Parts: sequence; structure tokens; C-alpha cells
Amino acid sequence: MSEVNDIRDKERQKYLELDEDDLLGGLNEEELEQLTLDLEELDPDNQLLPAGMRQKDQTKKKPTGNMDREKLMKYLEDEAKLIADIEDNMPYEAGMKRGKVFVPRDRDSSMLGPAKLDPELEEALDNASEAELTDIAAILGMHTLMNSDQFYSSLKSSTIANKSGYSSITKSELQVTTINEPPNPTDVGDTLRRIKENDPELTEVNLNNINNIPVQTLKEYCEALKTNDHVVSFSLANTRTGDSIAKSVGEMLKINRTLKILNVESNFLTSDGFKSILSSLLVNDCLEQLRMDNQRSQFGSKVETDIVECLTKNSTLLKFGYTFRLQGPRAVVGDHLTKNNDVMRKTRVDYNPSSVITKTEYKKK
Repeated sequence: MSEVNDIRDKERQKYLELDEDDLLGGLNEEELEQLTLDLEELDPDNQLLPAGMRQKDQTKKKPTGNMDREKLMKYLEDEAKLIADIEDNMPYEAGMKRGKVFVPRDRDSSMLGPAKLDPELEEALDNASEAELTDIAAILGMHTLMNSDQFYSSLKSSTIANKSGYSSITKSELQVTTINEPPNPTDVGDTLRRIKENDPELTEVNLNNINNIPVQTLKEYCEALKTNDHVVSFSLANTRTGDSIAKSVGEMLKINRTLKILNVESNFLTSDGFKSILSSLLVNDCLEQLRMDNQRSQFGSKVETDIVECLTKNSTLLKFGYTFRLQGPRAVVGDHLTKNNDVMRKTRVDYNPSSVITKTEYKKK
């Protein structure tokens, strides 16, 4: 190991004893320029640097004048015309095909070997129609021989979905899922009668998912609720309610002082319908929950600004069901509802008899 180190030290000492001035003095002008170019710190791969820092300018000719684009283009065009075209080995002839003509390879069934079937089964397959072959493919699980309609129908029943066979075209169809929920059992006429009679046992009115209620009947509901003292919850979700019904609901909220929960989600309300209901909150002081989300129309910043303006002037609303698109109105409404809930909580504590007694006993001690 020591011998190897001695040899390495001798080689290193040989280069250390060289005189750099003598080496540079022995180079000619071209070699000095090449050395200077090699020692230049350039980065040709960095595209963010300007061209002068990526590659050194090696042009030695003096500039002949300013850039003349038209003159340059004419020069390039003349140079291109002077270059002779490459002659084809075979002259062009119209209609003549060059090269080899593609011939598809025959896929002979003999490559897979002969199928060994019973004579009766082989005769049945030869005489079977294309639709029957598709049905057999469904039974055997050969999904590549069926289109999507035939495959999914084979999972449901044993009948052939498409009689034209596996070579038919499948069209795009909207798959409508059936609703498993039972229909709303509410009797619209009887419920309206009980509201008009101010039945004390009727506290909740649920008309959700009843799409065939006439507009005039819904307006009668709103008129009857103006003088009703027992209904606390009124739900009109998915009843095809429009702006005319929303106007009647808004007029009802200005008079009614018993209703605490109102649900008008999943309807056809527009910005006018929203304003009709929200403007009533400036007068109503008993409604605690209002749900208005999932309308057919899409609302923008103007409607959300109106919502904030109406809700911030109401001190009794505790829950508001609506998905805001803007962060600002969402935050303002959330803070205001939190404030209303705190006021309601303090009111319950102040009027709770047990809490009053506890405070009195604590003061006596």
C-alpha cells in the first residue's frame, strides 16, 4: 500500500513543479482563445439566462449594417432556389402504388385446434341465431360478446335484452333510479280543514313531496295559517312551489305569531320569491328555523347580499338552511345566528325557575 502512495505522490509532485507562466507563454493566439472559452463560466442548459450568458459570442466579423428582414428573406429564398432538387429513384406516375401493399393476415381457426363437442351440441350451435348466441354468452359469463344493455339485463332476468345480437349498437340511456321512500300520507283537504278550524292537536303540517297540490290550495293554506294559533311547523319541500306561493308565505309570516319552523327547500323559487319570504323576517319575531336551499335557480352575490341584509335585522332566527357561494355573506350570517342563539340561551337561563332559586340561595350564603 505504501508503494502505491509513493507512486501517487511522485505523479502529483511532477505536476506541482510545472511552471504555469512557461506553459501559457508557449501557447499561440488560437490556443489562448480556446483556453479562455473553456474557462468561461457558461450554462448552456439554463433557458432562464439570456443568450449572452448561455453561449459566448464567437463571431469575428464586423457588422455590415442594421437588420433588414426583407433583404434577409430574399437572400434565403434565392439560396434555396440555387439548391438542386434531389431526383427520385423512380419518377412519379399517377395511380402507381409504391412499396408493398398491406395484406391482412388470415386468422385460421385451425391455429386454435379443432373444438371437440358433442354432435348434437355442435349442430345446435351451428343452427343458433345471433340473439341466441348472445343469450348463451350471458349464461357462460362471456362478457366480451355482449354490449352493456345485454349484460345488465342478463343479471336481472333470463330474457334476451336485444334481439339484434352482440353486433348491435348500444345507445346512451338515462338510468332513472326509483325512489324507495313511501308516498306522503298527508290528506291535503282534511289538513286544510283542520287548519281553518284551528285544531289544537294539529301542530305540524308536512306536505313534502306532494307534487300535485294546486296553487290555489297552497294559497288557502297560507291564508288559513294567518289566524292559526297551534301549527308550529310548516313544510313545503319539493312541492313545485313558485314565486306566487312564496309571496303568500311572506304575507302569512307577517301576521302569524305561532309558526317556528318553515321549510321551502327543493322548489322553483327565484330571487323574487326569496325576497318575498326574507322581507317578512323584518316584521316576524317568532320564526326560529328557515330552510330555503336546493332551488332550481342559481343565485349570485346580489341575492346573498339581500339575504344578509334581512337576516341581520332579525333577532329570533336560530337556524337558516342555505348554501352560500360567497365566503363573506356566509361568515356574517353564521356570526349573527350564533349571536341569536346566545341571546336565546341567556333568556332561557334568566327565566328558568331552578336557576333563579340557585342564584338566590348562593347570594344568601
